Amino acid sequence: MRPMAYCLIVDDEPDIRTLVALFMKREGVPTLEAADLAEAREQLDRQGEAIDLCLADMRLPDGNGLDLVDEIRRQRPDLPVAVITAHGQVEAAVRALKAGAFDFINKPIEQDTLRRLLRDARNLQPARPSTTPAAETDGSDSSLIGQSRAMRQLREMIGRLARSQAPIFIQGESGTGKELVAREIHAHSSRAGGPFVPVNCGAIPGELIESELFGHHKGSFTGATRDKPGLFRAAEGGTLFLDEIAELPLPLQVSLLRVLQERRVRPVGGTEEVPVDVRIVSASHQDLHQAVEAGRFRQDLFFRLNVIGLRVPPLRERLDDLPALSTTIVARLAARDARPVPSIDPAVFQTLAAQPFPGNVRELENLLERAMALTDGDRITEEAVAPHPMMTGEEEPASALAACPGFIPETDEQRNVLTALQQTRWNRSEAARQLGMTLRQLRYRLQKWGVE
Repeated sequence: MRPMAYCLIVDDEPDIRTLVALFMKREGVPTLEAADLAEAREQLDRQGEAIDLCLADMRLPDGNGLDLVDEIRRQRPDLPVAVITAHGQVEAAVRALKAGAFDFINKPIEQDTLRRLLRDARNLQPARPSTTPAAETDGSDSSLIGQSRAMRQLREMIGRLARSQAPIFIQGESGTGKELVAREIHAHSSRAGGPFVPVNCGAIPGELIESELFGHHKGSFTGATRDKPGLFRAAEGGTLFLDEIAELPLPLQVSLLRVLQERRVRPVGGTEEVPVDVRIVSASHQDLHQAVEAGRFRQDLFFRLNVIGLRVPPLRERLDDLPALSTTIVARLAARDARPVPSIDPAVFQTLAAQPFPGNVRELENLLERAMALTDGDRITEEAVAPHPMMTGEEEPASALAACPGFIPETDEQRNVLTALQQTRWNRSEAARQLGMTLRQLRYRLQKWGVE
């Protein structure tokens, strides 16, 4: 890692500039100062590539700090810019992050905050050249498989978003690989050296999730026999991935919103808040806009989590990737079972491309695992992946709709659930696994919809 060159401090308050400059000097980073946008532009024109970090106040005498963020993003996309906001100006901070700011810090500025900001800026990996056409991205450094246009665009977006500290919300159907995308973001970020902590918000009982996330003190409730730091603190210096965030109970949504705004957690049974240094990446297979409209998800929390939205394409939108995906999955399954890797007949891919795959890549893996179990030789043939009662539900038992007369699915989620139940012959446990949810979550939905 090369030494950091200049840090440009843009603020009309001399005390703020002096405070930051003294801190940077102790850290061995020389500084440049500007009192307004005009001086900042002069410093950028004069020093150019020698500036490695910029801190800019949101309110400047001759304009808005966001104007500087936008100019630097267009001219020097590799230069991280952090904005300085007044305490409690959450909407201003979110606007800055959406505009392309690397991070934000609140006034009064604390040294620990500056230390974290400097560390993240130093740890930034080189950005992918913005002039590289998507077609030239081979994905060789990515665990996301496929060369379809959708996957090339996804990898390109990950490369861009990884450089920011902004919260990211990943939207995608069950089985599309949302956690894999979150891990890629973490691996290419300045926090790659820190922990990646995944949490399935729907898999933790409601009465325990506050303790799991924020920790607890000994004796704070029955069964709390020792202090527990919680998952936020376990992810210190890294990334916390909150999967199926829509399953988070409403009371916990209030607590999470405060953590995102204050960057502090209060353990259950505690009286003091503890600072945390964590980047939040969340995901859901549900449409959170609909959840907000239905009153199941707080709008202010969605606004705070969805600073940057990222959509993971379903398998039906990337059928060109079927050969690469299938080959990789089969090789992994063969290695797991300590058996030779079978070849795949070309006709297999045509058969696979005709399947709806509501369970996406997870369902594809299940299908190929079954095909390998049915294959004695060294080849997977078309017959091994041909439509089967377990896949289509065309034979016994009756279709999912026949099994629940009077119920007409109205949403994509309802149709996906019924399709999964149909494919698994109403094996709820297997259907829940294909859908990426717990059995408890599936039963709750069926009960809510009146489907027995």
